[in-house]
Amino acid sequence: MAKALAQTPGASTDGLDTPLSLLCRREAQAFQRAAQHSASLAEPLLVGCTQESRLFLELNDQTEGAAGTQVRPIHFVNLRETGGWSRDGSAATPKLAALIAAAQLPDPEPVGTVSYRSAGRCLVIGGAEAAERAAALLADKLDLSLLIDRPGGELAQTHGHPVYSGRLTRLTGWLGAFDLQWQSVNPIDLDLCTRCNACIDACPEGAIDFSYQVDLGVCKSHRDCVRACESAGAIDFQREPQTVDERFDLVLDLRDQPAFSQHQLPQGYFHVGADQAHLVKAVLALRELSGEFDKPRFFSYRQSLCAHSRNQQIGCTACIDVCSARAIRSDASLKGKLTGKSRGAMPGATGSAGPGLAGPLAQGQGGGVVVEPHLCVGCGACSTVCPSGAMSFAYPGAVDQGKRLRTMLTAYAKAGGRSAALMLHSQAAGSRLIDDLGRAARSDRRSRAIGLNGVPARVLPVAVWHTASIGLDLWLAAIAQGANQVWLLLTDEEAPEYRQALTEQMAVAEALLQGLGYVGEHFKLIEARDARDLPALDAALGAPAAQGVGRAASFAVQADKRGTLELAIDHLFTHAPRLAEAAVESIALPAVGSPFGSLRVDAAKCTMCLSCVGACPESALLDNPERPQLRFIEKNCVQCGLCATTCPESAISLHPRLWLADEGKARKSARVLHEVAPYACVRCAKPFGTLRAIESMIGKLSGHPAFQGTAAERLKMCGDCRVIALHTDPNETRITDL
Repeated sequence: MAKALAQTPGASTDGLDTPLSLLCRREAQAFQRAAQHSASLAEPLLVGCTQESRLFLELNDQTEGAAGTQVRPIHFVNLRETGGWSRDGSAATPKLAALIAAAQLPDPEPVGTVSYRSAGRCLVIGGAEAAERAAALLADKLDLSLLIDRPGGELAQTHGHPVYSGRLTRLTGWLGAFDLQWQSVNPIDLDLCTRCNACIDACPEGAIDFSYQVDLGVCKSHRDCVRACESAGAIDFQREPQTVDERFDLVLDLRDQPAFSQHQLPQGYFHVGADQAHLVKAVLALRELSGEFDKPRFFSYRQSLCAHSRNQQIGCTACIDVCSARAIRSDASLKGKLTGKSRGAMPGATGSAGPGLAGPLAQGQGGGVVVEPHLCVGCGACSTVCPSGAMSFAYPGAVDQGKRLRTMLTAYAKAGGRSAALMLHSQAAGSRLIDDLGRAARSDRRSRAIGLNGVPARVLPVAVWHTASIGLDLWLAAIAQGANQVWLLLTDEEAPEYRQALTEQMAVAEALLQGLGYVGEHFKLIEARDARDLPALDAALGAPAAQGVGRAASFAVQADKRGTLELAIDHLFTHAPRLAEAAVESIALPAVGSPFGSLRVDAAKCTMCLSCVGACPESALLDNPERPQLRFIEKNCVQCGLCATTCPESAISLHPRLWLADEGKARKSARVLHEVAPYACVRCAKPFGTLRAIESMIGKLSGHPAFQGTAAERLKMCGDCRVIALHTDPNETRITDL
């Protein structure tokens, strides 16, 4: 295999731009020699193993003559579990060539960061006993406060930290900036309580326990406790309910139900309920969350392309609906007002905005969305479902990701590979599953068991930050560039919203390819959680190959999503198998998730008011200054629906499809959707409106006393003639006559 790789352009072991070392722990000395050699050449070093990456990095630092990784980087690529350890490992040379070629690519340009600052102020919410136990595990590292939300249990006798009682009514924010509100209704003020236990002894009903809260359902209003607490004055049954607002850096929630309903909880908030294993994990994480922290700014947003809203009318809500962190909210009214489906997108228990809400605000008359970068977890699903490309994933961006996929497919084909299937998986759970599958397949072969096959030679694993971050544009580009299939490996990391969105997008992609005549299943979601699902994963990877493009495209993925889609569709159309069979006028696409399509205009309803033209964010709808026409460029339409929601006559409906007339050129040119006869001014004969609109106006105003006689006649005039008539009619009362 090494000899074959040496003969593969761009992926050899000797002729590599980056020296390759196929090493394990027992070959540490060989690695040190390779490190010294690469340092002498001032070149990066590529290690064909990921298992011992930490050891190799330490050895590099300790090896005399080996430059540090800050001078020349060391890249690691998994060649064993992903290629060599499978039943057809002997045929995996093209795959290994692809993996090696991708590993040699330079790192993408760094993205901006989002900062968090935590002083370690942590609030623990729950019952007294559970809160005290958790506090004991955190007190040496964090500045703790407790919020006791129910009677029962036992508080510590000493005042080691502030203790409050009350019912949580609001929680918003993120690490370093949680705003909480609770309402205190219990007669005992825990801040004043000395915990002398006199009230417990005095209460005849036993309505007070060592949580120092009164069970109002048991209390019979004897008020013996008030008399016992007279010196401290901590008990007052006449006290009005108090609302308390506080800010904390961290929150540990021990209640049964979390304060947030979204799948991805804000960073710095930990909900464990009564699960002790989760409590241990949360405590270990909380102990390390004091200080300043940075994370990548995962997204890029261009409001000028956004099809969410215009003039307070809602169109596309795809990014809001799919965000599992509720980091995106509507700004349709330019004042943060929520409309329609976007009401559910606010970050918090009661829907109010979080502290310091930031992000790219909508400008001008359009309206758009606001993204809170502190809540964003980098899933990239918003960019996948965005039809216009207004929202894009930046870690890495589409250009870098597209270059990586094209490099792999090119190297694979040059090494003799056929029927490539790209398998996109997450860097964390997805990578672990693939490693487990490779090791299990190797174990089966050693024991001569008829079991798992491992990752097939034609399947190219691609680790990404998140599987939802790559969508329709890159999928179709990969097919155009030589991939036969694109599969996504989903684990428990993916929220339910992602599964639905990816399923919808794959339905669109598959409909496009099937409509063009490409046979087979090209796109698939593969779900696996842990080692128990390895047999199902193994079987899914053994699926038959689908029909690919006859000639691989050479275009580069663009930063503009729509631009990439057009390049991919043009290439797939040019080499479509169905073109040889029959002319296909159009391909019907699913009603949900399609970024392509036409419009249908009900001529009987349309008055040519052209409100839809002003609402269209993509310049797909156009007017004609010369005559009453509604024109349409189908290529520009993203099926956002703003035209339909804006139309006062409900005369517009969406028609998802890919129009292929005139070899696909027709969809790029303006065509007339609706045209009506103009209405000519009765005075100068100049057209100034549509016949139907003017006649409708005259009919509606015919009974109004202000529009009788000559005034009614002026309704039939253009603007200029109307002004002239007002000044020349001797019977007209003018302001100057008053």
